Amino acid sequence: MSQTTVTEHQAHPFTGVHVPTTLHLREPLPGLPGHTEFDVTSLDDIGVLHAIRSVPAAGAQPVRLFVVVPQPFFPDYAPAVSTDAVAAVGGPAERLVLLVVVHPADGPHPATANLLAPLVVDPVTGAAVQTVVDEDWPLRAPLA
Repeated sequence: MSQTTVTEHQAHPFTGVHVPTTLHLREPLPGLPGHTEFDVTSLDDIGVLHAIRSVPAAGAQPVRLFVVVPQPFFPDYAPAVSTDAVAAVGGPAERLVLLVVVHPADGPHPATANLLAPLVVDPVTGAAVQTVVDEDWPLRAPLA
């Protein structure tokens, strides 16, 4: 399987990343069948922390997850993303951005980020896919 490194492009003054207001997942996230459309809300003024809330089918309950732009917390994070993931999103690799799902802090346990399975996002169309990278990135990296 061939791979490419997703590079960030200039958009937000602090992060350099443009996060769209809606994500259109090409496939549901594991454990969340039927949830492929998510509204995105920035939770800070610097464009790092975002809530994504699903727009579920009739009768289903919405799901809320937290995602971050990883570079402010993990400056060396530059995983190789499969060309299959890039193709699934449909945008050119140089335009794509990465977001990582965050598990909030719980009592003595710190907030953690899933660096093993980032979301690959086309910031222009909102198309997104979660992919597991072939590198040794942690599933639960503590946020500093």
